[in-house]
Amino acid sequence: MAIKKVVILGAGVLGSQIAFQSAYKGMDVKVWNRHVDKAQQRLAALQPAYQADMGLAKADFEKILGQIEITSDLKEAVAGADLAIEAISENLEIKASFYHDLMAVVEPQTIIASNSSTFMPSQLVQYVGEPARFLHLHFANRIWKYNVAEISGTKATAPETIAAVTDFATAIGMVPIKMKKEYPGYVLNGMLVPFLAAGMTLWATGVADPKDIDRDWTISTGSPMGPFQILDMVGLRTAYQITMNNYEQTHSEVSKTVADKLKAMIDEGRIGVESGKGFYEYK
Repeated sequence: MAIKKVVILGAGVLGSQIAFQSAYKGMDVKVWNRHVDKAQQRLAALQPAYQADMGLAKADFEKILGQIEITSDLKEAVAGADLAIEAISENLEIKASFYHDLMAVVEPQTIIASNSSTFMPSQLVQYVGEPARFLHLHFANRIWKYNVAEISGTKATAPETIAAVTDFATAIGMVPIKMKKEYPGYVLNGMLVPFLAAGMTLWATGVADPKDIDRDWTISTGSPMGPFQILDMVGLRTAYQITMNNYEQTHSEVSKTVADKLKAMIDEGRIGVESGKGFYEYK
């Protein structure tokens, strides 16, 4: 099965990137989002990055953007789709409710993929009516530049589903990383989330300030970014949800302290690069 018609379900930080990158590489793309205007804003905000990193002229960007259909009608969004990529909030109850609505309108031929950062395929497959056509397809932030796509199925995922999604990932400029079995956080976040959690623990427990933690890490290791620079890029809402998920599973007081400090920043509008301020401020 060759995937050409794609619907992205949720136009957050990664959802908007997946949508534009797919359209940029010639896919027929629809986007479902509860608020159409917010989806339009997030997609349009990608223009400077595509110009700087990919040399895409503003006129060409706007032409591609104009080809992406955005709707708040779920049935309309998924109609005729070869692949539906779910990219909504990292909350199990929200995802369960959404999949209930999705399965009522999605067509039998549509492959369903989740871009979940923290949940494993076996945690979500129970909400999908046909597990053979379900898997996870996880992207790193700034997907046009950090272009990996991690592919993880369940024991019920059909080989042809994995093959079709692998071909799709390659077609939109990704390097597909096929996992032999599911693992929390896949490969990337399996390493990255503990690293970011360690940085946030140092901050939340008063060991050092975020900028000093970043300076220590970047100078000592030669890495281009420290944990708090990465957190700003990922977005503090995502970091908060991941931390709360960990707290609900472990009841760790440190996780609760980190989550409370992140929530205070989010309430102040400091959600990272997207808002122009997080642990750092951006023009």
